[in-house]
Amino acid sequence: MTAYKRGDVVLVGFVFADESGLKHRPALVLISRAYHHSRRGAIVAAVTSNVGRVLFGDHELAGWEKAGLLYPSLVTGILRTIKGGMIYRRLGSVPEGEMAAIDVNLNKILGLRTLP
Repeated sequence: MTAYKRGDVVLVGFVFADESGLKHRPALVLISRAYHHSRRGAIVAAVTSNVGRVLFGDHELAGWEKAGLLYPSLVTGILRTIKGGMIYRRLGSVPEGEMAAIDVNLNKILGLRTLP
């Protein structure tokens, strides 16, 4: 598996829920370097260009062009664990400041508390 890092936006082969096919979609890599080195998979958040519908846990990407996306996009609250082979290529990356805002949403989605 090519080394992808936290904050990378990658193109992923997502299988349809009914397993009838596969579609290539962008996703945001959420894993730490330590997780990446100890496992063969990645935890990602789905990315969508449907910015007209922002749901709980979604984050509108200010830096969508820097992330290698073609249209204004959202990082969604839809999280998946995928095999490394499902990642086709890196599109770009999300700046650290924006990752911090995404982390706030991840804490809310997962019901995590921040430590003092």
